[in-house]
Amino acid sequence: MILLGQFMAVLDASIVNVAIPAIRTSLHATGSGLQLIVSGYVIAYAVLLVTGARLGDRFGQRNMFLAGLGIFTVASLICGLAWNTNALIVFRFLQGIGSAAMVPQVMTLIQRTFTGTTRARALSAYGAIISGAMVIGQIVGGLIVSADLAGTSWRGVFLVNVPIGLALLAIAPRTLPAATARLERKLDLAGLAVLTPAVLLLVLPLVLGHEQHWPLWTWLAFGGAAVGFAGFALVERWVHRHGGEPLFADRVLRAPGLMLTAITLLLVMCTFGGWLFVMAIHLQSTLHYSALHAGLLFIPMGVAFAIASMYWQRIPARYHAIMIPAGLVLAALTMVIMGLLLRDGADMGPVELTVFGFMGVGFGLSFSPLMSRTTAKIPVALAADASGILVTNVQLGVVIGIASFGSVFLSLAGTTTLSASHAVGVTAIAEGVTVLVAAGFAARAAR
Repeated sequence: MILLGQFMAVLDASIVNVAIPAIRTSLHATGSGLQLIVSGYVIAYAVLLVTGARLGDRFGQRNMFLAGLGIFTVASLICGLAWNTNALIVFRFLQGIGSAAMVPQVMTLIQRTFTGTTRARALSAYGAIISGAMVIGQIVGGLIVSADLAGTSWRGVFLVNVPIGLALLAIAPRTLPAATARLERKLDLAGLAVLTPAVLLLVLPLVLGHEQHWPLWTWLAFGGAAVGFAGFALVERWVHRHGGEPLFADRVLRAPGLMLTAITLLLVMCTFGGWLFVMAIHLQSTLHYSALHAGLLFIPMGVAFAIASMYWQRIPARYHAIMIPAGLVLAALTMVIMGLLLRDGADMGPVELTVFGFMGVGFGLSFSPLMSRTTAKIPVALAADASGILVTNVQLGVVIGIASFGSVFLSLAGTTTLSASHAVGVTAIAEGVTVLVAAGFAARAAR
């Protein structure tokens, strides 16, 4: 039940990708507007995750899960009815707020409900859901947009959440634990007030800069972001010294492998999120595939990812530490190969689909095992904050990936198929290098 809510929230971060060309045509959205439609949801989701986890400790995980699910469902309905680009961006932020209230409760409930091997299996499923839903979102998005049920076109990718959300709201009160230990958790409003503008000052120039040819304000915003993150570190220390509970508390950050895992996840999801965004545009706008055709091309990657994510534990335990960085190296190599294959305007053929499948294997052998091995080491008392920090890095990675790699692609892509394909090749190679850096951090985290 709780994993279905997790699946729906993560799915919504990627299902919109395939609908981007239809949204662009229907709402006359700019490239920057499209990036904000995709990443606005994830910005709110990422920044508020730790606070959502603490509210769950304070008011009960079931209550916060239901509250977040309700907000998410209502926001999905309004997104499906959005009348222009700005309205859709605003209501995507509201969706993100709902997800931030709902999603952290999933990890906390897993940590506190399961033990031993059942806990390990639940964590593996959790890790598979987080990234697997992003791939499945591409496929489902293509099916929904192409089906054009009742003339809904792209609106269907939002409206589909409404009946699912209502069903979960009816079932969840009878299936989720009625009572969990409640803690008098303090909210770090000061930290939240500094972190939110710092993230926006980083993301907005990345999203808007390429269309405005990088004016002075974009560089000032980058400088402001650097000051903001430095200020956030100082505020967190101040909150700690005055008896508060920082968003990123030292005792949580010192949990075995947490920091290295958080950095690795940020880099991995930066490339993964950016890659899905770029490929969604390239397949439909450059190669002129239909939304359904584009979505179905992600099946080899999705199937391979799911199999690797769910069955990696069958590999002997002595190989698990090396398996994680090796999986990322495989993902990096396939990403670079894909960029080289597509750089001359090539169609997606059997060779490209095979490479796509191996990319899914690489990410599947790294993401889910890394998440599972790290969270299994975290004491139950730190479960809520640790899960919030890890998933925050996952979602910030998606935001930064869409903003940065999306901007690289949109800046290089011209009006011809060849220039856009060249942009895909350059972007893919840059992403492959980033995954290799992540593999280095993963090798240290997996020790």
